[in-house]
Amino acid sequence: MPLLDLSVNGQSRKVEADDNETLLSVLRNRLDLTGAKYGCGEAQCGACAVLMDGELALSCVTPAAGAAGRKIVTIEGLAKRGNLHPVQQAFLDSAAFQCGYCTPGMILAAVALLHSKPKPSEAETKDALDGHICRCGAYPRIVEAVRMASARMPR
Repeated sequence: MPLLDLSVNGQSRKVEADDNETLLSVLRNRLDLTGAKYGCGEAQCGACAVLMDGELALSCVTPAAGAAGRKIVTIEGLAKRGNLHPVQQAFLDSAAFQCGYCTPGMILAAVALLHSKPKPSEAETKDALDGHICRCGAYPRIVEAVRMASARMPR
């Protein structure tokens, strides 16, 4: 099994992975980072979303070897010094989740959006979250959380 050198949440991690192993599998099963969820396994639901070099990536279809040398951030890596990321706090403040299964992917999609577009319109927010499925139907509160986080994030 090849040894991969991954940068995950600001830490260098060496991990063995099969040639066909996904980043999601490595994060969950080798590194015990379970925030990214297995949903569809086909890049259609967003539950497995992570950030790679600041861009949204669906880890269920990303080969683990393809993540070597890139900066990976999972939901576990967003909070800094005990303080939630503004998007995480906005999700809490607006009750933008019910079961929570989609929440890590939604939050990371919102972080990626706000990084590229600090003041997105409602339509741009909905477009950025398209492909992230919330079975509970909390979409209006999720969009509100992104709006709230946008207003709170430092410029």
